[in-house]
Amino acid sequence: MRTTLRTGKAAVVFAAVAALALTGCGGDGDSGGGTGPEGTGGKESAASGVRLPKLDGEKIEVAAVWSGPEQENFVKVLDEFEKRTGAEVTFVPAQDPIVNFLGTKIAGGSPPDVAMLPQPGAVRQAVERKWAKPVGAEAKAELAENYSAGWQSIGQIDGEQYGVYYKVANKSLIWYNNTVFENAGAQVPKTWKDFLATAETISASGVVPVSVAGADGWTLTDWFENIYLSQAGPEKYDQLAQHRIKWTDASVKDALTSLAQLFGKPNLIAGGADGALQTEFPASVTQTFTGGDQPNGAMVFEGDFVTVNIAQTDAEIGKDAKVFPFPAVGAQPPVVTGGDAAIALKDSKGAQALLTFLASPDAAEIQARAGGFLSPNKSLDLAAYPNDVQRDIAKALIESGDDFRFDMSDQMPQSFGGTPGKGFWKILQDFLKNPGDIAGTQQKLESDAAKAYKS
Repeated sequence: MRTTLRTGKAAVVFAAVAALALTGCGGDGDSGGGTGPEGTGGKESAASGVRLPKLDGEKIEVAAVWSGPEQENFVKVLDEFEKRTGAEVTFVPAQDPIVNFLGTKIAGGSPPDVAMLPQPGAVRQAVERKWAKPVGAEAKAELAENYSAGWQSIGQIDGEQYGVYYKVANKSLIWYNNTVFENAGAQVPKTWKDFLATAETISASGVVPVSVAGADGWTLTDWFENIYLSQAGPEKYDQLAQHRIKWTDASVKDALTSLAQLFGKPNLIAGGADGALQTEFPASVTQTFTGGDQPNGAMVFEGDFVTVNIAQTDAEIGKDAKVFPFPAVGAQPPVVTGGDAAIALKDSKGAQALLTFLASPDAAEIQARAGGFLSPNKSLDLAAYPNDVQRDIAKALIESGDDFRFDMSDQMPQSFGGTPGKGFWKILQDFLKNPGDIAGTQQKLESDAAKAYKS
């Protein structure tokens, strides 16, 4: 998973959300639901609304790079689709980058029916290679009913609808161990300068302040993007995402310099640079909320989907695990968003029916109840989210309308912005190891970007 600055109204909305989260409002509270079953306020479960065809015996394969709880919760959605249609649905675990995985499957004559693609760039590649099939009339009708124009347009290529953005994220959140903060007398920071000061305060209390998932290069791109967006502003952000300015630009130097203020202090990072480079994303979260008042990291940066991993610990969201917005490096705090789009790779009744289901509130409700999930579906009853923190984040997303930008690396050619061990991901891993080499990092980024955008 990989999310963008919202300006004006949305920035205010997300700030309000964070303020609510900071008060610890009801880890398992019921502000959105009444007395009905599973907090639905007495309503029927998300409808029987969406109309689906009978597909008795039809076999459907769905490929995604999801694993662990994320995969398990999505399979619950597929199980419900099976019950309603009679189809037999198989989840196919894919490797990242998924475009390469799909290319191999297609070359072998066995493509899955549907794939979940984590980057707009990957959707474009699938269309350009003539793999993707346009979204059918029924799915389009669900999108028109349930999605803002902005979320529909992200799934369009040259005006044709190909993607259904089923699962999205707000990736400008920092989650923290409340016990550690209280013991250290640490304050929730609002600016990058305050964030670094808070980290030093926590370090002085005997706890390493920041858990970094350096083994997964995509998390490092998110660190950079949040800093760059806040510091350089949305116009520069758009230009860099499209490679209309070079990575040798002074604005990139400024962002890397700010990031080096954290990466250049090993005492502020769990395990130092070497330890961070061996820490995968799930472990970066769980180590922040285990170990009592001596966890291996007091804060961890990433999106709302962190809640799935927090659920693997004993921490209660809103009480033990709290959240604040990514601090402002420039004039405005950043909010970066991303998501996973479902595309059809076969022009079959089953593939189109599944896209229709995924565009409905019925599907979104199932995974929302399981946690670690955020939907752009405006028809989803917010009571489906399991706690007030997630409910408020979801409400803010819907209320922001079309006032958003998408994750920068996800907009880039996948060979540069979305491939493990290469391009943006790998260069930032090298930067984590050697944050003093800002000029060299810029040169490498520009060299790799130039090649990717030409191909």
